[in-house]
Amino acid sequence: MSFVQQINIGAQYQGLDEQQIFDNIAARKKELADSLLILGHHYQQDGVYQFADLSGDSLKLSKEAAAVDNKKYLVFCGVHFMAEAADILAADHQVVLLPHLDAGCPMADMSTRGAVEAAWPELSVASGVAEDRIIPVTYVNSSADVKGFVGEHGGSVCTSSNAERVLKWALDAGELVFFFPDQHLGRNASFALGLAEDEVVLWKRGEPQGGCSTEELARAKVVLWDGYCEVHMRSFPEHVHTWRAKDPDVTVIVHPECRNEVVRLADMSGSTEGIIAAVGAGKPGSHWVIGTEINLVERLATLHPDKTIDALTPGCLCPTMDAIQPANLLWVLDNLARGNLVNRIQVPPAIAVQARKALDRMLEI
Repeated sequence: MSFVQQINIGAQYQGLDEQQIFDNIAARKKELADSLLILGHHYQQDGVYQFADLSGDSLKLSKEAAAVDNKKYLVFCGVHFMAEAADILAADHQVVLLPHLDAGCPMADMSTRGAVEAAWPELSVASGVAEDRIIPVTYVNSSADVKGFVGEHGGSVCTSSNAERVLKWALDAGELVFFFPDQHLGRNASFALGLAEDEVVLWKRGEPQGGCSTEELARAKVVLWDGYCEVHMRSFPEHVHTWRAKDPDVTVIVHPECRNEVVRLADMSGSTEGIIAAVGAGKPGSHWVIGTEINLVERLATLHPDKTIDALTPGCLCPTMDAIQPANLLWVLDNLARGNLVNRIQVPPAIAVQARKALDRMLEI
């Protein structure tokens, strides 16, 4: 799928002071209350997040929004793939809007359908595994096009919280798993299941046979696409060592999109929802160092003043998530109030049907 470029929302929005924007958003929310549901991902800045009717990670938000079928307009304060998932799972009468079209996901963009389709037969030939015995698994952080490919080929979507379960299902269902786009989530899940290092191979985009030898692919049980999250790639083992040197009693918890070396050094790893739950259950006075996006870390520090909470790597802001500013949210709501739909996200029905198969298969697992 392709997206049009975000239009300039105009000086009448950019020139407003912050409090005026907040007041206007609150007024529009009240005016549109009967038909409006605002969804806010945990990585959103507080100026936007404060207006969310539902908050959570990407799939939780999409599922919960679909369950609220009395709201026609779903304004998704997240990124493209999240809004697509919401549209796939939403009822026919619901409309999904994204406040800023530049809110994308570089990792999701690293595995396009065209690239995956080109690699698919090449992997089959090089590995000696028939195409119908290769099971594709895509992280929810992927486009609807890629999810559609996975649905067509009998595979499943996974999330950061259920990647191990989905990967185990895929290993049992076929001879080889092709996992994309996030190499680190795939590697961490593979090692958690006890796979040996030579059973997990990295497929490098644009290189013949993914840069792998025939012998490597013949031994492999999981082949990882070479995608990654730019935010979580900023965390290194040295960061963990530095914090432990400062406080030997610290609890380090990181997102499984981090490098495997970081995850192995951490005390815990988990999805955004898992991190929130773990910190919330922590003892008063405990010290937590969290390896994930800075907006979530700072929000947790505010919510839990009885604990010391620090970022593993300061300044890890997701710039595409941050593209959504309060002014963009107000612009969308103002247009809704006037009967205009701007930045609507629609997944073509043929793609949505196949992508839904991959999402439903995950829920069955």
